[in-house]
Amino acid sequence: MADTLVPLPRTHPLDVRPDLTGATAGAVRVEQVSAMVQVRAALPGPAADAVAQVLGVPLPARPGTWVPTPAGGRVVWLGPDEWLVTDPAAPSWDLESRLRSAAAPAGGAAVDVSAQRVVLRLSGPHARDLLAAGCAVDTHPSVFTSGSAAQTLLGQAGVVLLALSDDGRDYEVLVRSSFARYLADWLADAATEHRTTGA
Repeated sequence: MADTLVPLPRTHPLDVRPDLTGATAGAVRVEQVSAMVQVRAALPGPAADAVAQVLGVPLPARPGTWVPTPAGGRVVWLGPDEWLVTDPAAPSWDLESRLRSAAAPAGGAAVDVSAQRVVLRLSGPHARDLLAAGCAVDTHPSVFTSGSAAQTLLGQAGVVLLALSDDGRDYEVLVRSSFARYLADWLADAATEHRTTGA
């Protein structure tokens, strides 16, 4: 009798922290992002143009920036020829396939990295306070406005930090899956003063 293959259940690195929002005084929640694809292409160039056509927006050319896509995702500048594309709903295999088909004939590349990072949303009046407790980036709204991005450390964990608003109250933090639990614990600890004071 042949062995029956049983698929392993897919788990999220932060399934062990279902209380994260409460533990951070409402400042942090886990965002569900269906697909993340890393794109490599020369800019300017035909591969970048083809990828932009698929996404419906030009790839950001300025360091430290991101742009929204019509599908509700983001295109984050990671390097002179490297971007991270996120999509909240598209199947990862579908997004990767469409971007690879566009980029590869012109010398570019697209790789599904959906399992590589966890996305956290920091929002509300204490979002900047939590970032300031462990991040060297100046997140003041006068310099880190909506559309800004930074690759930095937060609580000693490498993250990609995105500003989602101009008022310093809304950010996305992309952290490696292997560091997600550590960062969740760090954020909960950093939020202790806000939770206990009820501020």
